[in-house]
Amino acid sequence: MLRALPRALRPQRLWKALLARGCASDGAAAGPEIQVRALLGPDQGITEILMNRPRARNALGNVLVGELLEALARLREDQQVRVLLFRSGVKGADLKEREQMSQAEVGVFVQRLRGLMNEIAAFPAPTIAAVDGFALGGGLELALACDLRVAAASSAVMGLIETTRGLLPGAGGTQRLPRCVGVALAKELIFTGRRLNGIQAQALGLVNHTVSQNEEGDAAYHQARALAQEILPQAPTAVRLGKVAIDRGMEVDIASGMVIEGMCYAQNIPTRDRLEGMAAFREKRPPKFVGE
Repeated sequence: MLRALPRALRPQRLWKALLARGCASDGAAAGPEIQVRALLGPDQGITEILMNRPRARNALGNVLVGELLEALARLREDQQVRVLLFRSGVKGADLKEREQMSQAEVGVFVQRLRGLMNEIAAFPAPTIAAVDGFALGGGLELALACDLRVAAASSAVMGLIETTRGLLPGAGGTQRLPRCVGVALAKELIFTGRRLNGIQAQALGLVNHTVSQNEEGDAAYHQARALAQEILPQAPTAVRLGKVAIDRGMEVDIASGMVIEGMCYAQNIPTRDRLEGMAAFREKRPPKFVGE
């Protein structure tokens, strides 16, 4: 999974063009619910997923979830994606859609939603969530599934509010929130359904960075993009293996985690990028990594 794919097996430009236009939703009139854009120039290597469902305030409904799963399945095979950035003011689960579902349909939908969060968490390249507005319920669970989170200080509103609606987090929130803020704080936030702004979220360790909102309302996005730009120059395979070592190591005791780290390190030894990094250090020049 972590080795570079042969060129013949890499996804062609055709699907990139399709994703750049967005995935179709309930028909052409409704427009796409997500837009995927591979950035160019100095930002080449950053791919953005913009959630575009304004009428439902980007609530996570069936169509949006399906389109996200489809996009992730394609992007995860593209070695050119070095950072995946999610941008949106997601407000959470689409309760209007869910209240029309039968009990069996709700169970299937939540299982599908959980699968989406697991796909985001397991994405091989680093993922960043930019929160400029609402990230409540499923929206926060999506952000928690990302590796890094950036929020606007005052305009971002985050919380696992399911208990205020007679529900509980069902897409990984009860497992991922404690890993960010600790067990006791996670219980308090879930039990109370409390909402946090960006400053409060950073104080609790829920987000990595906060930034003052700008007139355009996309300050968190720009900060997330700047963070992605810091990742771009680093060796892609080493970054991906570092993610594996951290994620898998957190699931086991420290001795087993050290074994996982050793396995990841061994995988990185024969890469061209490791040799390039050593040569650049010796020659006192910036390295030129190629992801192999």
